[in-house]
Amino acid sequence: MLNFNVQLNDTASIVEIALKEMLQKQGNDLMSAPIRHAVLNGGKRLRAFLVIHSCNIFEVQKDTAIQAAIAIECLHAYSLVHDDLPCMDDDELRRGKPTVHVKWDEATATLTGDALQALAFELIASLPNTDAIRIVELLKKLAKASGMQGMVLGQAQDIQAEKSEVNLNINDITSLQQNKTGALIEWSAISGAILSNHDDRKLLDYAKSIGLAFQIQDDILDIEGDAVLAGKRLQKDVSAGKATFVSLLGIENAKLRAKELIEEAIDALSDYGDKAEPMRQVAKFIIERKM
Repeated sequence: MLNFNVQLNDTASIVEIALKEMLQKQGNDLMSAPIRHAVLNGGKRLRAFLVIHSCNIFEVQKDTAIQAAIAIECLHAYSLVHDDLPCMDDDELRRGKPTVHVKWDEATATLTGDALQALAFELIASLPNTDAIRIVELLKKLAKASGMQGMVLGQAQDIQAEKSEVNLNINDITSLQQNKTGALIEWSAISGAILSNHDDRKLLDYAKSIGLAFQIQDDILDIEGDAVLAGKRLQKDVSAGKATFVSLLGIENAKLRAKELIEEAIDALSDYGDKAEPMRQVAKFIIERKM
């Protein structure tokens, strides 16, 4: 796992440099500071890692893969900026730093998210060395993953659950998290197959499993994690009485379920040989991480 951590950090550094270069080209205006604050705030760059190594399986050109990777990081950053707003999850810290609406204001945070979403689609639409049909297919899947059949739906389900007097069951929370968290992870994992016009079903199976395992581990870390390491307030969902995988399954059964999902994910990659090894390692990392 030590070698994998080096690989994860190296990939994150490549993505960070590419993000900085891309934002530099966007110019310096009213929105530059909050956008940079939102995008260049560290993180594991897990979605970007999945994009780059999914593309590597199918020998997609490196510059194409990196641009797709920074696009998903922009979209992910947009989702976090909006998720942190008082009308959503109302968080004041993100990775140990003030959230955009705290550092600036709610209007600026809303516009920052809007701009990052648009930027993500612009980056995909202008992918180098890529056939127009492949770009359109990738755009369609990204729109679906981030919109009313994916991430936005998941957020709406989450908000509705907070207002409802009826507690979520395990099927409800699974559906919610597959949309809110899993949809962008799925897009990231299948991006290489889409760009190279290959069958994406095995990668989709892999992605569905790691996406769910990722959220289960998040729920576990919300109970057992370190707030300083996480850079955010923990046990917020517990305090609010929200249903989580841990509250529904119990901590030990949640850990077992996450482990089962990772085993399923690794099995789904059996056709891809050594080129898929980084994606096997990231699956293991998901349930071993401490933040």
